[in-house]
Amino acid sequence: MSYWLVKSEPNSYSIDDLARDKKTAWDGVRNYQARNYMRDQMKVGDQVLFYHSSTNPMAVVGVAEVASESYPDASALDAADHHYDPKATPENPIWALVDLAFVEKFKNPVTLKAAKADPQLEGMMLIKQGSRFSVQPVSKAHFKRIIEMTQL
Repeated sequence: MSYWLVKSEPNSYSIDDLARDKKTAWDGVRNYQARNYMRDQMKVGDQVLFYHSSTNPMAVVGVAEVASESYPDASALDAADHHYDPKATPENPIWALVDLAFVEKFKNPVTLKAAKADPQLEGMMLIKQGSRFSVQPVSKAHFKRIIEMTQL
C-alpha cells in the first residue's frame, strides 16, 4: 500500500463534498508529475490525506482512499469544461485521474503550521518550500504521524 496527499480548495471541492458524494473522480489535475503519480503509481486501496489549500487555515482535513485504477480524464476533451485541453484527443487523452472514496473527516485537522512545526514530519513534500503538486506521495511514517496529530 502507498500513501498520498491531494490538495483541493474547499470552495471548489471540500472534504464535506467528498463525504456527501461518497466517491468522486479526481479530475482536472493539469500538472504532469501529479498526473504521473495518479496514472502510474496510485493503486486501489492506497490511503490519501485530503488537504484544504488556499484557505485559512490550510490543513489536512481527512482521509480518502483510491477507489479505481487510473483512467483518462474526460474533462480534458470537453470544450465547455474549464479543464479542457485542446491538445488532448480520444486517442491521446494526455490527462488521467483516479476515483477517490471518502474514509473520514478529522475532528482535529492538522494545519500546515502544525505540520511545519513537527520534527517528525521533516522531509514531507507538503511542508517543503515551493511544493505545489496537487497530488503527492507521502511516506508511511508521515501518514501515521498526521493521523496521530489528529488525536492530540
